[in-house]
Amino acid sequence: MASPALPPLGALRAFEAAARLESVSRAADQLHVTHGAVSRQIRALEDALGQPLFDRVGRGLVLTPAGRRLRDACGQAFTQLGQAWRELRRGPPGDTLVLGCSASVLARWVIPRLERMQQALPGVSLHFSAQESPDRALGEVDALLLLGQAPWPAGWQVAELAGETIGPVVGARYPGLPALQAQPPTALLGERLLHTASRPQAWPQWAAAHGLDPQALQYGEGFPHLYYLLEAAASGLGVAIAPRPLVEADLASGRLLAPWGFAPTPGRWALCAAGDRSDPRLTRLAVWLRAELGAAGPA
Repeated sequence: MASPALPPLGALRAFEAAARLESVSRAADQLHVTHGAVSRQIRALEDALGQPLFDRVGRGLVLTPAGRRLRDACGQAFTQLGQAWRELRRGPPGDTLVLGCSASVLARWVIPRLERMQQALPGVSLHFSAQESPDRALGEVDALLLLGQAPWPAGWQVAELAGETIGPVVGARYPGLPALQAQPPTALLGERLLHTASRPQAWPQWAAAHGLDPQALQYGEGFPHLYYLLEAAASGLGVAIAPRPLVEADLASGRLLAPWGFAPTPGRWALCAAGDRSDPRLTRLAVWLRAELGAAGPA
């Protein structure tokens, strides 16, 4: 039986990621598989070729001449395939526009405004996709609504919508609230602060904005996502930190309090699409998002 003309796509994806990132571990993280799975795929390609694709130098990888040739071919082929896929997914004008964002943004900001969004954007059919690593998802959706910071990845077109502001929030049921109220931000240096792995820079950025030493912060429970973090704060488990737009409804209802206000960060709310994307619906969406994010006024 004749051997296949092309190697398995999965093995090529594993090799291309490892070659581009110069690391099997980083390739595994990007592909959401184990280190061993990527190593096995690369080894299978090398066995099929009868020659190595990488030289193992210490703990690093160096492409062989064969590896460089295959890397270049894979990069070109995947770029063309991705472009064709995006074009096919777009379909004719009027098709559904797929917008990706984190689950926390979707649940706490987009969904409460969905009716207003639909009224403001007649004729735009939206489908939402929760993306916990949105910077890796642009090939899977038409656009991304995210919090990020320049420089933006090459090949993206980015409509910056608003600056980010963050601040500590605490539930009315928190036992330590009476002692904290009317106190300066330094009072939080004695608190065990709730935090999230998705925004490890939030507390240090807030501390620096208030002239506090980030190293003096004391951390308590950690949560994998911002949504869980804010639910913990609302339940009275401690002081959390969050972008202002995601807690506005809780502040208005009294479910959460923000005794120390909000401070700007270098981050920006942005609507991002592939650089070759031309879609007037995205322009309309960016205009609406910019107005909605700015409706609350300054921090």
